[in-house]
Amino acid sequence: MAAIAIDRPARDEYAQPFARYVERVPEGALVDHLERQAADTASVLGALSEERAGHRYAPDKWSVKEIVGHLTDAERIFSYRLLRFARRDETPLPGFDENPYVAAAGFDRRTLADLLAELACVREATLRLLRGLPPEAFARRGTASGGTLSVRALAYVIAGHELHHREVLKTRYGVG
Repeated sequence: MAAIAIDRPARDEYAQPFARYVERVPEGALVDHLERQAADTASVLGALSEERAGHRYAPDKWSVKEIVGHLTDAERIFSYRLLRFARRDETPLPGFDENPYVAAAGFDRRTLADLLAELACVREATLRLLRGLPPEAFARRGTASGGTLSVRALAYVIAGHELHHREVLKTRYGVG
């Protein structure tokens, strides 16, 4: 399939809470970045032992496995929003509180390899969705979490959200 170009979103294409994710994404081809990011995250985290993957840097913080599970959940939600907006669905979408999601998921009962495989499948689905959109779809907008987001901004949020958590893994967990 031909390469697609996804322009960096303008500041009015995403609500303030998402700025910290969009602004983390480096210049360059976003789809290529998303592909490299998935491989890099799998490489770095896949080298961890199960014991290390269960590590929490503080008792009330998520384990490495829970971060991987959260990345998967969040990407699913962001991709769902992206799909809805790309298809011109104008229904406002609610926000989500990630803490109850993680608490209910039981990620620590699963192997790290299984969690990483699921994350890879979700990323592949995201990439296929992005590659299949008509160019004009990237400018479409919708409402989620009480703010406006464009399709292109959501693609950047997906990349930036993972970059955010990779930085947390590096600084707080010594991983990466």
